[in-house]
Amino acid sequence: MSTSEDLHARRLRAVRAWTQFVADGEEEAETVRPEILSSWQLSGVVSPDVTHAPLADEGDTADFWNQSPLQTAVSRVQDELRRTAEDGDLVIAVTDEQTRILWTYGGRVMRRKAETVNFVPGGRWDEASVGTNALAIAGRTGAPSMVFSAEHYAEVVHNWVCWAAPVFDPASGRPLGVIDLSTTWDRTHPIGLATARVMARLIEGALPSDRRTTPLGAAAPADPGLTLTLLGTAEVWLDGQRLLLNRRQTEILALLAMHPGGLSVEHLHSLLYGDSSVTTSTLKAEVSHLRAALAGQLSSRPYKLTLPVTTDVEEVQRLLRRGDVRAAVRAYGGDLLPGTESPALVQMGDYLAVSVREALLVQPDPDAVLRYSDLAPYDTAVVEACLASLPVHHPVAPLLKGKLAAGR
Repeated sequence: MSTSEDLHARRLRAVRAWTQFVADGEEEAETVRPEILSSWQLSGVVSPDVTHAPLADEGDTADFWNQSPLQTAVSRVQDELRRTAEDGDLVIAVTDEQTRILWTYGGRVMRRKAETVNFVPGGRWDEASVGTNALAIAGRTGAPSMVFSAEHYAEVVHNWVCWAAPVFDPASGRPLGVIDLSTTWDRTHPIGLATARVMARLIEGALPSDRRTTPLGAAAPADPGLTLTLLGTAEVWLDGQRLLLNRRQTEILALLAMHPGGLSVEHLHSLLYGDSSVTTSTLKAEVSHLRAALAGQLSSRPYKLTLPVTTDVEEVQRLLRRGDVRAAVRAYGGDLLPGTESPALVQMGDYLAVSVREALLVQPDPDAVLRYSDLAPYDTAVVEACLASLPVHHPVAPLLKGKLAAGR
């Protein structure tokens, strides 16, 4: 069978699965990729007949783009992005964290197609706005995604194939948005997803090096001293000023915050690197950079922070001890320093996740469970426990049932 025949057969299977799902609200698991089926279930608030994405306010979108570090990064690599779009007759889009498109560039044919469905700056491409698509899945999961033809929930884009990859701030690990490459389904190519990943890394490498300003819409911590946000992201603030640190330096600060009495160089090395063959001189160099960033407020022998320190990890633990599960879940932003390889931090992250989960099983507050299910969508036991504790007609019950269906 030729490549063209393969693609036509694949498209036919996708159309059949989509038609059955739209008609019956269910689909055989083996015929649809799990991430697509999960996204279809989340897309139920949208009509599959939607003809275009809703548009955000044009002025707000432009203001956000002009103040975003993504704008600087894209301007630095736009020649390569545009060349990729023109060579492959693609439309390339960059979004914010909420999957609102901030910038696009397209080849001649795809540019016209994109405009008809509001695949343009201001277009909202989250699942609640337009249903399943690669941008929405990549933004929600933090992982690259490909959506082919009728895997899209909206029929208007069944002729498309899209590859998307999340863009992260390399210093903090915080998600900034998504880059997406789209073309017609018959131009599907195995290298599409890899290209999206390369474009995401290209943008990350072009981000401005000095990003010590407060993120748009966020408030700097008011308390003096060191403030560490470690759950679901990584941000470090000194006296209300955001510090630009690399991941390893943030991990060192997290470990020192967990050990206020101080750590010897050997103990810190073990907690940070485990059995990895990293020299103590490498660790000492990182500590030296940290000491400079903290204006000398990091002592030696042992390594110890000599200024007030607050962390979101400490806050979640305090709230759990107090029995305020709702506030604890609100403060719990997700995994501790996602992607960390520090054995001590991985262990602490696992311990905290189990503590939050067990607290919810004992006290399944519906609002807290709804938030938790966004962070741990496949942990259906917590949702089931909450549903079992609620009256049948509780207003949150339908939302929890939707979460339960999506997580299975």
